[in-house]
Amino acid sequence: MNNQKALRELTLRGMILGALITVIFTASNVYLGLKVGMTFASSIPAAVISMAVLKMFKGSNILENNMVQTQASSAGTLSSVIFVLPALLMMGYWQDFPFWQTLLICVSGGILGVIFTVPLRNVMVVKSDLPYPEGVAAAEILKAGDEAGKESGVKEIMAGGIIAAVVSFLTNGLRIITDGASLWFKGGAAIFQIPMGFSFALLGAGYLVGMMGGIAMLVGTLFTWGAAVPYFTATTPMPADMGIADFAMSLWKSKVRFIGVGVIGIAAIWTLLVLMKPMIQGMSQSFRALKDKNNINLDRTSQDLSPKAMIYTILGSTVLIIIALVSFLQPVGLPTSTTFLFVVLCTLLAVLIGFLVAAASGYMAGLVGSSSSPISGIGIISIVLISLVLIVVGHSLGLMDSKDGQRFLTALTIFTSAIVFCVATISNDNLQDLKTGYLVHATPWRQQFALIIGCIVGALVITSVLEILYHAYGFAGAMPREGMDVSQALSAPQATLMMTISNGIFSDNLEWTYIFVGIGFGLSLIIIDTLLKKSSQGRLALPTLAVGIGIYLPPVVNVPLIIGALLSWLIQRHLRHYAKRSGKDISELNKKAERFGTLFAAGLIVGESLIGVIMAFIIAASVTSGGSDAPLALELADWDSMAEILGLVAFIIGIAIFTRRVLKAKKA
Repeated sequence: MNNQKALRELTLRGMILGALITVIFTASNVYLGLKVGMTFASSIPAAVISMAVLKMFKGSNILENNMVQTQASSAGTLSSVIFVLPALLMMGYWQDFPFWQTLLICVSGGILGVIFTVPLRNVMVVKSDLPYPEGVAAAEILKAGDEAGKESGVKEIMAGGIIAAVVSFLTNGLRIITDGASLWFKGGAAIFQIPMGFSFALLGAGYLVGMMGGIAMLVGTLFTWGAAVPYFTATTPMPADMGIADFAMSLWKSKVRFIGVGVIGIAAIWTLLVLMKPMIQGMSQSFRALKDKNNINLDRTSQDLSPKAMIYTILGSTVLIIIALVSFLQPVGLPTSTTFLFVVLCTLLAVLIGFLVAAASGYMAGLVGSSSSPISGIGIISIVLISLVLIVVGHSLGLMDSKDGQRFLTALTIFTSAIVFCVATISNDNLQDLKTGYLVHATPWRQQFALIIGCIVGALVITSVLEILYHAYGFAGAMPREGMDVSQALSAPQATLMMTISNGIFSDNLEWTYIFVGIGFGLSLIIIDTLLKKSSQGRLALPTLAVGIGIYLPPVVNVPLIIGALLSWLIQRHLRHYAKRSGKDISELNKKAERFGTLFAAGLIVGESLIGVIMAFIIAASVTSGGSDAPLALELADWDSMAEILGLVAFIIGIAIFTRRVLKAKKA
């Protein structure tokens, strides 16, 4: 680590390896996202694979490995565009995925996502106390692989990885234990849920998030399942053919989740306002550096892409957006002046909203990690904003007077939102990667260049895989050919949600009340958070964005995050009491415990992520050959309750092992 200046970072072999990992992980993510509505974070598995492969070559090092994972993770994250784009087929506007339009959306949005987060690096990575759980975990893995003489780091990662991998395989492969359980009960007409999730990756992420973020998510979860859902279930007649769990979940999806969208929206705006001053200062410093001839002497680890390169890249990406929009609008047959108006307007909306959501997305990733970040909430916000603008324009042009006009505006909203979504997803990942780079002393501009390469390679893969999967299976409500097996269709749940929202806005039947309730709730939380910080000199906080995440995300995701955060706090509290009794130095104890805990948490994330990748390939191979989407499942009869019990037992044992490994700090 001392002679890092001489280490090679951006190498041809690294870029080729990154491209190969990109192809594999992006294809897997596209399939899983369309099938079940979830994707996996690819940075940590990419780091593990990169270290294993590059060790076979002479002169490989930690910085080269970091570049490979940076490139691969950007492409894996870009695949989240599938949460928006298939909506155009579901509403019947597209009959397939036009290659160039799809490619231009992904490339232009992805590159803008990289560039828009460059000015944020200093503010949100270098000078921020955001935890960046996956970024820190990836850095610890890279360090552990680089420190051949320090076996303790590797052992902790391996211990966590093996535990998480075994449990994940039993859960997602053999299906003999479950990844969550819920206790449903009624209080009068109100339905309550006590949820539980058993994901070890989320447990590890929660441990890295810390107590403040965990408490805020707990507040959101309690509001949802202790107040909002019970209220709606008590005041809404329950259909006779629906169970209490399905009824409660349907109301959460159709009503309460939109309250979460409102909270996330106002929190994102507030985050932007708070960051605006340091962002402007950072940008002005960058532009001053352009004129400074001594800028070349700046420390390597502080060098971002030059302002000149950023300006040219933004202009180039904007041109690609214009080309994509012209191609999209050309078949519609609008007057030239109207086409010109929509091209200019939608380009401005994509770039400006993209810039605004970049900060919010990066902040969310820093708070809870890329995997747990509710990026689809940002997609909903962008669809709402773009829809409102296009409705005004549509009314002035008379397009809102006909069904065809409304359908066209809905499609244009989804198309433009897909570009914004690409910006948001890459921003969500970019700052996480830059945190990893900061911790391993990488050169920022090289990482930013690697991210751009990853976006281009990923866009090529996404475009091709989307077309292949659509023609192979079709989407729910959008089958490419007659006579296809509808049961094999990919559900694309987020895209269905985006289509429902955009259709609801243009047909004027979307229930805005819940979004406005969320905005009001969010404003009150911002006031509480500000007062808490002021009265405690910054020791206490209630991050509004984390509360919104607690409302928006499923409880099976929230609970292990919260438990991980609580575990971190309990261990720190135990160590404080131990230090008082034993007379040991508390700062030294905390430092050792933090290292053990971070490494073990990183291992948990690695183990589950790698099994997720492997299962993606197995499932894809099975379904492609006409088999089941659970090819390894043992299909045990009357096993549901036992699966939940075993899942809970495994989770408790995992927590006990985690605690024991961290408390080794007392003996180390």
